[in-house]
Order: sequence, then structure tokens, then C-alpha cells
Amino acid sequence: MPIPNGGLINETNAQYYAGAQQFIVPATAADQTFTSTFDTNLIVGTGIYSDPSTNGYNLNNFKVYTSPDASTWTELTPESTDIAAVTSGVTAAAQPIVVITALTPTPTGGNLFALINTATGVNYGTIVTAVNAGAVDNLTLNQNIPAGGIAATTPLSIRRITPWTMASPNIITIAESLTINTYLKIQLTEDTLWDSHGSYEYTRLTDVIDNFLIAYVGAGKLIPSVKRTDVIFHAKRGLQEFSYDTLKSIKSQELTVPTSLALIIPQDYVNYVRLSWIDNLGVFHPIYPTNNLNQSPYYTPAQDGDGVPVQDSNANNTEVTSQTDTAWDAADPRYISGGFKHDLNTANVLNRTYYDGFLGQRYGLEPQTSQKNGWFKINERQGTFDFTSNLSQKLIVLEYISDGNAYDLDSRIPKLAEEALYAHILYSILSTSVGIQEYIVRRFKQEKSAKLRNAKIRLSNIKLDQIVQVMRGKSKWIKH
Repeated sequence: MPIPNGGLINETNAQYYAGAQQFIVPATAADQTFTSTFDTNLIVGTGIYSDPSTNGYNLNNFKVYTSPDASTWTELTPESTDIAAVTSGVTAAAQPIVVITALTPTPTGGNLFALINTATGVNYGTIVTAVNAGAVDNLTLNQNIPAGGIAATTPLSIRRITPWTMASPNIITIAESLTINTYLKIQLTEDTLWDSHGSYEYTRLTDVIDNFLIAYVGAGKLIPSVKRTDVIFHAKRGLQEFSYDTLKSIKSQELTVPTSLALIIPQDYVNYVRLSWIDNLGVFHPIYPTNNLNQSPYYTPAQDGDGVPVQDSNANNTEVTSQTDTAWDAADPRYISGGFKHDLNTANVLNRTYYDGFLGQRYGLEPQTSQKNGWFKINERQGTFDFTSNLSQKLIVLEYISDGNAYDLDSRIPKLAEEALYAHILYSILSTSVGIQEYIVRRFKQEKSAKLRNAKIRLSNIKLDQIVQVMRGKSKWIKH
């Protein structure tokens, strides 16, 4: 249904799918306000955030557009408000007064407009006053005209400095006078729109905390009173524990391995799930950890002839470049894996190569290391993932686990696990409270475990048709 009708969905189809909310201008007037009803709050930067040339504009999570027919849209920026004008010529002696052809209406003073050279983009200053004198307008600027003045017939533009503002949350004020029955649109940026897609399957951690206090705390309830800070602590701890093995908290990054063979560990990284390089067909090829093949040393102290570490002037051990890492980076992984030099680098099963006849004839290889995808290791000292030389310049996908507390969007609970989090908070508070009988604590410990198990089953997302597809392989005879 395209229009919200009192249910849990508050956004229209256009707001959710296109990230756009459209308005019809009700009257021809300046300083009209338009209120956003997105589930996502509108965010603006600092300074003149409606001007794309400023840093504040880049912090906005939305843009404002206008249209005469709701078909062709123009972003509402200072440049889009330009009014064309020409001057009869201004000398430096006449500064800072500029005489232009009369405009309708005459630009209002008070530093709301600027005088721009349309051809060169030069800003001559903001307009302090504007006086209509018949066929011309006399403009007083806040600064002097450049030496040499402004030549006659120079194309000029009167530009509104701040076409729109947001003084109140989610309320946009349009400074210029829009025409009645034209259209205005608030458009979320692409990243903001992506963040909102699929959000209905989640509930916010703040909502879980509020609901818990309403349902479980109060007179005549199991918990007569508890501080909100305690509930917040146990809720965040529960979210952190759930993120490791219950929630869909796996994140991924698409990266290219540089020639240095090292990539910095993500800021919200807790543990890796899988690293894979991507072939030309877009298929994942797993990259395996080095395990007992190689590890980066944490310290590499310089030593004297007797093997004693050498100290610097601050009495700290001096360190040198790791010879272990240098040798590993220079090694050809084929010498360890036994891989062919010109092997197939895609998942194309229809491809046939010269080496097909050699397959199955290379005996004595170590199964643990007989793979051609390369290896990675974690350099704890430098905080990087290090890769073997055959992965240089390859596209990889890093999948890893976070703890659910790094960013605001992380603090969302799948509705399938919401009840399990309530049970976790309830047990955590009861088990740390004085005077609670032990059988009550055991009861809610069992309830917490049962609801967590149910959440894992729900979130495992096992589908029967996928199992059937895999089990079809049982009909194939495998020769040993």
C-alpha cells in the first residue's frame, strides 16, 4: 500500500524505494517551510550547507530540488537562483556602487544576495542595499570593486547566498519565493537510502530498552526498580555477545591488495570470517590463513654480536625490519603449494588447458598446503592483513565480525532475536541483584538459553529448496 494507514510503516513507497518526498508549493511566497516525514532524520553540515562549494554541503544526507512540472528537477543551490543582469559600466572611483538594469523584484539587501560575474564566476561581494531608480537598480556592495572596475555590458548574476536552511529538525525553510503549484522534493543521498533499505526487519536498541522498562520494571513486576543505565549496560553487553554467533553481524569490504601486500584491519573489526579473491567471473576463491607456515613477529629487536638486544638513547630496544616478513613476501607460493605456473584463474568449468593431462599425476603433495589461492596472515604489530605475492593487485572481499556497538546502525536488533535480548537483560539484572532467590535466577537462565537457541534457529535462515539442491549430489557416484 503506497500510503501509510496507521500500521507500523510510516513511509510512502516513494520515500522508501526512491528516498524522495515530494511537495506541491501551496502559495507564491518566501520563507515557506516543508516538513520531512522520513524515518531517517535529516542531517546538515556546518556553515552555508546549501552551497555545493562548501565543506558543510558534503555532510548533508539529503538534497533539495525544485520543478515546474514534477518531471524535470533542478537542485536548489545558490547557483540555481541566479538572476541575469548587466551593468552600464562601473569604474573603481564609483565603488562600491554598481548600477544594473532594473530587476523585478529588486534584490533585497541585508547580505542575502551576491553579485557574480557570470562569465568568470568572480564574486564581487554581497549586496548590502538595493535601491530602484526607474530603469536601473543601484546596488551597494560590502566590498570594493576590483581595480579597473567592471566593464559595460559585463554579464552579471544576482545570486541568493543561502537558498534554503534547516533551523528546526526535519523542517526545511525555502528562502526564495517559489511559484504556487510548482513542486519541491527532498531527496536522500544514496548512502543514506541504502542504510534505510531493509530496516523493517530490525528494531532499535533504544526501543528495546524502552520496551523492557515498560514491560518488566515497576510495582508488582519481577523487577520493582532498576536504573536505566543498568538496562543500557546489559542491553549493550547482550548485543555484543549476540553479534559473535547469533545475529547477522557479518560485515564485508571489497578491497584491492596493494603492491605492499598489506591491508589495514577495519576500524570495527573483532574477528575475520573469510577472505576471498575474486576472479573474472565474480566467483569467490577462499584465501587460507598461514597457520603454521608463517607468522609475523611482534618485536624485531636489533642485536649485537653476542645476540643481546641493543637499546637507543631512551633505553628502549631498537627494532629492525623483520627478515621473516621480507622472506615471506618475496616467496613464490607455488614453491609451497606445488601449483602449476600457468593455472586456470577463473571458475569456468568449461575451460580446458594443456595441463589437464597432468592432473592426478603429482604425488606426494601436502594436502594442507596444496591450494593455489594464496595465504594471508594477521600482523598484530602493524594491525594489517598481509598477503602472499600471488595476490598482489587482486580484488578481494574481506568478511569480518563486529561487536554491534561500533556505529549507530549497528545498534539494531533483528526482530527475530528481540525476545532473546529481553530474556538476556532480565537474567543479567536478576543474577546481579541482591535478595533474588536462586531458583528464580536458574529459571530465567534456562529461559534465556532457550530463547537464544530459538533466535539462532530463526536467524540461520535454512531453506528447504537449498538443502534439496545440495542433496542432489548424493546421486553421483564418487570413485575412490
